[in-house]
Amino acid sequence: MKEQDFARLPLELWSDLQAPGIGWQIAALVLCLGLAWLIQRGVLGWLATHRSEGSGRALGRGGLRRVLFPLTALMLVLVLRPLMAPYHHVNLLSLALPLLLSLGIIRLVVYLVRQAFRASSWLGGFERIFATCAWLVVALHIVGWLPWVIDGLEAIAFKVGKSELNLWLLLQGAVSVMLTLLLALWLGGLLETRLLGVEGMDASVRLVLVRLAKSVLVVVAVMVALPMVGIDLTTLSVFGGALGVGLGFGLQKIAASYVSGFIILLDRSIRMGNLISVGTERGVVSQITTRYTVLRGLNGVEVIVPNETLVGSVVQNETYTNSQVLLPINVQVAYSSDVEKVLALLAEIAQAHPRVLADPPPKSFLVAFGESGIDLRLALWIQDPQEGSLGVVSEINREIWRRFRQEGIEIPYPQREVRLLGRDAVV
Repeated sequence: MKEQDFARLPLELWSDLQAPGIGWQIAALVLCLGLAWLIQRGVLGWLATHRSEGSGRALGRGGLRRVLFPLTALMLVLVLRPLMAPYHHVNLLSLALPLLLSLGIIRLVVYLVRQAFRASSWLGGFERIFATCAWLVVALHIVGWLPWVIDGLEAIAFKVGKSELNLWLLLQGAVSVMLTLLLALWLGGLLETRLLGVEGMDASVRLVLVRLAKSVLVVVAVMVALPMVGIDLTTLSVFGGALGVGLGFGLQKIAASYVSGFIILLDRSIRMGNLISVGTERGVVSQITTRYTVLRGLNGVEVIVPNETLVGSVVQNETYTNSQVLLPINVQVAYSSDVEKVLALLAEIAQAHPRVLADPPPKSFLVAFGESGIDLRLALWIQDPQEGSLGVVSEINREIWRRFRQEGIEIPYPQREVRLLGRDAVV
């Protein structure tokens, strides 16, 4: 349909609404929508009975479910409109064409965004803004004001280097970049799903490949989209160079954290589930991103550690190659106690605990002769330090207290011996 026809469409449609023949147009439009709904229901029912495995097919089914109804209705209106034109006015059907097309595009774009950014809080706002802009463009096109708006945007021009830009060109570039970015992120999501399903590949390596692939796809999308609308990339080189220098000085820490994140993911020195200590923080690695690593402490508190800190500091990884951890428990007994019996009893108590390893076996040692009693140490090993060690120490100490009371073994109080010398003694 020509632009001048669109300009007359609102007036002609208003004239049709006052004529009895409008019922035929309404019936034809309802028929197209009803047939489209039946076709969508039949196709989706057939897909449900012939469901195949694979994330790509699942994404394809989701996208088809979004656009099948508006596109089917659009094709039916395109077929029916020329058939009715010799006998009735078809202004209502002509108006339905751009509305159905924009509906299909809006649904498809929003679906791709939801696949690229799952469970994001800004999706609802983006969907409303995009739908409003799309319907606004359609309305301007129908009433014939769109060319005037485009001319107004093109009139606001400015020069960047040797190239001349205008608002309409920049708007086209922004839309093109957005669409290509959505496509790139959708492809990145497909690739991520594929890589996460690969067996035999380390999780850190898969994560690095996914993030590198997404970064490359985003860069390629921008480099392809801008020249498509006539924006020369060399025009932005001056601003890009200046921006790069500024970011290099101002964002050194952030850049170092990103580089350190890739190093951690590639060399696999820190993995998901490791129990590590860095500085005063200790916890289980619950998440590794390119900028920071999340440690979940044994008390439930999550600590966000920049990756630069993990690369540039000494990190104690308690589950790097071996998760066995030594737990020392110090005990003091009176000098009158049978030391050999006490040492055997301590080892026996540790062996009876379910979390204490039998190999290496728990051992007890005489450490020193203290001021108030004999200092002993019980050394035992556990396999699951990420579950915490306080519970093990508490349960063994309680059992030691109970068994010592049964066996009559004394845990001494602090003692001091005071001697009173004669009055004439010289100290």
